[in-house]
Amino acid sequence: MERNAVIVGTGPNGLSAAVTLAQAGWHVEVFEARGTVGGGARSAELTLPGFSHDVCSAIHPLAAGSPFLATLPLERHGLEWIHPPLPLAHPFDDGTAAVLARGFAETGESFGEPRDARAWERLCRPFADSWAELSPDLLAPLRWPRYPLRLARFGLAGLPGTTALARRRFRGFRARALFAGLAAHSFLPLERIPSAAVGLMLGVSGHAVGWPLPKGGAQRIPDALASLLRELGGEIHTGRLVQSLRELPRARAYLLDLTPAQLLRMEGIDWPRLYRRRLGRYRYGPGVFKMDWALSGPIPWRAEACRRAGTVHLGGTIEEVAASERAAWNGQATERPFVLVAQPSLFDESRAPAGAHTAWAYCHVPNGSAADHSAAIEAQIERFAPGFRDLVLARHTTNPAELEAYNPNCVGGDINGGAATLLQLFTRPVARLVPYATPDPRIFICSASTPPTGGVHGMCGHHAARAVLRARG
Repeated sequence: MERNAVIVGTGPNGLSAAVTLAQAGWHVEVFEARGTVGGGARSAELTLPGFSHDVCSAIHPLAAGSPFLATLPLERHGLEWIHPPLPLAHPFDDGTAAVLARGFAETGESFGEPRDARAWERLCRPFADSWAELSPDLLAPLRWPRYPLRLARFGLAGLPGTTALARRRFRGFRARALFAGLAAHSFLPLERIPSAAVGLMLGVSGHAVGWPLPKGGAQRIPDALASLLRELGGEIHTGRLVQSLRELPRARAYLLDLTPAQLLRMEGIDWPRLYRRRLGRYRYGPGVFKMDWALSGPIPWRAEACRRAGTVHLGGTIEEVAASERAAWNGQATERPFVLVAQPSLFDESRAPAGAHTAWAYCHVPNGSAADHSAAIEAQIERFAPGFRDLVLARHTTNPAELEAYNPNCVGGDINGGAATLLQLFTRPVARLVPYATPDPRIFICSASTPPTGGVHGMCGHHAARAVLRARG
């Protein structure tokens, strides 16, 4: 019987699923609604001609550290990683900054507390040194791990809520704040589990593989995957919005890079009533309000370390970061949001005309929020970089509704494909022995709404394709 598969969606997960199947000798066809591949990893001129901005994701530690993507010859297909001198900086009102550096010494020195430096290294070094063995278990569905003791140690280390872990492990405000900013990527209140595990994974990845950015923009990641797929014989059809399974060629397997909201709207699938009801109960997390700027110069950070960092977290103390994340989760706005800033043009001259720069930022907001948070975001940048607004040549804003219109998988602006609560982290989108499978033996889900959740790592698609290979032969 012919081994052929059809995939809907060309985000990193859809393309990773396609490449995995093509490597196994399957003929693969991929359908994409927009004119270019990419999903949440696209680039475009959002402000002025000559200024290239990342539409969604910008910094990619989990792509560089992905157990699947790292095995692919993507450099041969145009992907080049740029590593800023510092992966991350977290400034404070006194003009100093804590940093996540590749080395533990520089990270610890930025805390100004020798005990915190030692505590950070004790927490992160064992996992950073074993990232190659640990990451396949971390970025996987619930299963018997390859290294159960190592994964158990990681789980115990990240088990408490972020605020409890930070206050127990660290004495000074700098180390606590740096860890809080890492954990805020979970989109969860910092008191909740597993926010600390997310923070620990991102901190460890910074030491192990860095927080790089793709030269030329995030678009280079899906472009490289698409080029590799075509080399393997796969076909990609862009500009093809798929609203019904009946529109697709007959195949042994269909892999949908879609979240539960889109699955419920897809025609041509007769989902059982119980499964449909369970999909309808799927919970999405907070959304994002995103801004992009064309700048006449680099952001004038007071803290020198911020000028060497690819990513800057703006949130002050752990208490301030926690209040911001709690508010977004509870459907409330805040005047001082936790803001994530990327400044790729400091390290990649291709992003802007000579002498000019780009900047990218977002904050977490209530799911579906229609409010304009641009003033609050710029106020946070101005707080740590006085004179920032004087450099703005043009700005572009994207609210949750606009983000969902651009990429329907970002329901209500949720860029993680669903809330990463402890229960939903392992049972997304519904509790099943094989989370990628559905009641229809031909249909599989390969989006960020499956384990191991959001992030540009391709592992949701890779594991979904592996499930297809096991189920369909």
